Amino acid sequence: MKKAFLPLILLAVFETVAVTLWLAQNQIFYLFNFSYIGISVSLGVFLFIKRYRHARRIAQLLVGLYMLVYLGLICNENMQIEGFWYYLFTGVFEAATIHYAVAKIFGPLLFGRGWCGYACWTAMVLDFLPYKVPEAPRKTIGWVRYVTFSASLIFVSALFFAQVGNIEKIMFWAFIIGNGLYYALGIILAFAFRDNRAFCKYICPITVFLKPMSYFSLLRIKCDKSKCISCGICKKVCPMEVDVTDNSRKRTNGTECILCLECVQNCPRGAL
Repeated sequence: MKKAFLPLILLAVFETVAVTLWLAQNQIFYLFNFSYIGISVSLGVFLFIKRYRHARRIAQLLVGLYMLVYLGLICNENMQIEGFWYYLFTGVFEAATIHYAVAKIFGPLLFGRGWCGYACWTAMVLDFLPYKVPEAPRKTIGWVRYVTFSASLIFVSALFFAQVGNIEKIMFWAFIIGNGLYYALGIILAFAFRDNRAFCKYICPITVFLKPMSYFSLLRIKCDKSKCISCGICKKVCPMEVDVTDNSRKRTNGTECILCLECVQNCPRGAL
């Protein structure tokens, strides 16, 4: 029961959101949607606790493929940031706006950037590339994310101000083309920088929402200094290059922790 505590807490949080939105919006879809995501993420965490090697990958595939294929391709919902801006402009609080509110704006106050580690459909593919641990020094081009963030807002704003017709159809194709560009760019950067998560560190516009909220996250990796032997293994295996031995919220790359738990899994003293 001790091992099931954290997965059950996560499941309870998602079920609370699922039932609340179902009753508030009177749409049973939200009950199914957030229950499914909650079960998938909780299963991944439970399998990790049971020391199953591919636990996080299972959660990534279950959630990522559901959102990419079912919500995106079948239901024609643009779950990228352009879809968020689109629904925001139309004043509709559903689909992408609810997704962003729960997973990427307010959710990180609880679970930080866990979305990036367990549910992102872009990272789902990038994490299968060979550079799971960065093999080159970190670049100082993180400012690019603000360019892509602004470009997405300008793109959707221009469509509304120009009163372009068939915006819903444009949003669907923006989802298709945008994902294609994200995957292509992510793969190119991974091989160019020898780092699977290069796209997440430098390009992804969604991190503009995630980073400030993650600073205050309740769920964090913490180090038991009495057990730590300063071997440096945790820093070597971290895909986001976070200094998890520093318990301060100002630790190096602290807002980029994706809770992948590679550091926890590889710590020889169980200090994390």
